[in-house]
Amino acid sequence: MKRIFLLLLVSAQAFGQTPSNEKASAEINAAELYQTYCAACHGVNMEGAQHAPLKKSDWLYGRDRIRIYRSIMNGISNTDMIPWSQVFSSDQGYALTDYIINSQNLPPEVSRAYPKHLVTQDYVIKVEPLATEGFTSSPWSIEFVDETKALISQRRGGLLWMEDGVLNPEPIRGTPKPLQQGDGGMYDIAIDPDYTANGWIYFSYVHSLGDPSTRDDPAMTRVVRGRIKDHQWIDQEVIFAFPDDEHVARGTRWGSRLMFDSEGYLYFSIGDLGRNDEVQDPTKPGGKIYRIFPDGSIPPDNPFAGHPEAIEAIFTIGNRNMQGIDQHPDTGTIWATEHGPMGGDELNILGNGKNYGWPVISWGINYDGSKVTEMSAKDGMEQPIKYWTPSPALSAVEFYTGDLFKKWKNNLLVGALAFEEIKRLRVGEAKVLSEEVILKTYGRVRDLKTGPDGALYVVLNNSHAILRLTPN
Repeated sequence: MKRIFLLLLVSAQAFGQTPSNEKASAEINAAELYQTYCAACHGVNMEGAQHAPLKKSDWLYGRDRIRIYRSIMNGISNTDMIPWSQVFSSDQGYALTDYIINSQNLPPEVSRAYPKHLVTQDYVIKVEPLATEGFTSSPWSIEFVDETKALISQRRGGLLWMEDGVLNPEPIRGTPKPLQQGDGGMYDIAIDPDYTANGWIYFSYVHSLGDPSTRDDPAMTRVVRGRIKDHQWIDQEVIFAFPDDEHVARGTRWGSRLMFDSEGYLYFSIGDLGRNDEVQDPTKPGGKIYRIFPDGSIPPDNPFAGHPEAIEAIFTIGNRNMQGIDQHPDTGTIWATEHGPMGGDELNILGNGKNYGWPVISWGINYDGSKVTEMSAKDGMEQPIKYWTPSPALSAVEFYTGDLFKKWKNNLLVGALAFEEIKRLRVGEAKVLSEEVILKTYGRVRDLKTGPDGALYVVLNNSHAILRLTPN
C-alpha cells in the first residue's frame, strides 16, 4: 500500500495536483481524481478491489460528509487507509467526498428503518421503537423516576415525560432556556437517590448571561435542581454555578454528564471549553470532573477542598470532554468515556485528585491533522484503560444491571455518536476483556439506560428516537 501511495504521490506532483496548485472546487473533475487515485484499491465502480468497496450501506467510520472527508484526508489509523492530504487540496478532498456520496445507491445520511431484530453473540434482540416523533430538538438524556415513567431532556431545552413507552410532546413548563447555539443546550438528567421522598430532579445546561440565541454573550455550564408538579417546573435551586467573570463567549465542549454514586455524591463534567491552556489550572472551570453533595456543598475529601484559590468542587483534572459516566455495581469504581480530538477517545477509571493529561498527553491529533502534543504518557498523569483511534465519538456509558440480559450482567455498554453504535464491553478490574458492537448505523447513540423492566433503553439522534431492546 505504501508503494502504491508513493507512486500516486509522484503522479500527483507531476499532474500539478498538490495543495500549492489548487483548482477551484467547481473546476475539479472528481471522477478523474477517483479513477486516478482510488480505483486501484476500491474498484473502478467502487465495487471493491484490493480493499473494501465504497458503494455500501455499512459505514464503519461515520457516514456524514465531514467524517468521510476526514477519512480521505487524514487516513484511518490502524488500517491501510493513508492520509491523502499530502496529495489533495481541501477543495479536491471535498469534491472527492461528494463524488463518493453521490455515487451511492442510498445516500449515507438517509435515515434507515429500524431493524426488527439484532443478532449478537449471546442474544437475538427485539428492537422496539418507542418515541420516534414529538421532539422539538435532539433528545439528550433519559432517566426513569418509577416503573413506568421517564424524563427525557432535549438539547435546545425542555423536559418531556414518557409514560408506558408513550411520549408526551408537551414540554414541562418553566424550565430555564439554555444556550441555543453551537453545542450548547440542556444536557443530562439525574434523579435524587431519595426521589420518592423529596422529588428532586437535577439537570445540567449552558446558562447565558445575555441572549441565549447568540454565542457572543458569556455563558457557562451550571447544575440546577427542582421538582415537577402539574407539568410545571417548580422550586428550582441553582446548586452549582460559576461567578460571572468565569463565563466565556463562543465556548465549545461544555459537557455535561451527571451521576449519583452509591454514597450519594453527585458528579458532573465540564469539557475544555475550547481553552486548552486552562485545563490544567485548578482555578479555571474547563476540562474537569466535579463532585458535590446534592445541595451543592463540597465534600471535605475533594482534592482542592479548603484551597482558597482552587475550585473546591473539582474531583479530577485534565479531562477534554467526558460524555459518559457510571459506577460499577460490584466494585464501586467509576468508569467514564472521554472524547479525544481526532483519535484518542478514552475509557478511564476515575480517581479522586487524578490528572488525565489533556492537553499535555493524548493518543489523538487535531482535526486538521497536526499534533496536539508530542507525548502520549507522562509521570503523574493517568493512562486510559482503553483508547480508540480513529475516534468513535464515545458518548454515554451504562453498566447493565437488569435481569433480562443475564449474560450481560455488569457488562459496560458504551454509546458512540460518529460511529453510531453501541459497544458491549466485558470488563475486568481495570481492563477491557472483550468488545462487541451490538447496534450500528441507525443514529447517533446519545444515551443508554437500564430500565426498571430490565430492558435497555437507547436515545438516538438523527433520527431522533427512543428504542427499547429486549431479548427475543
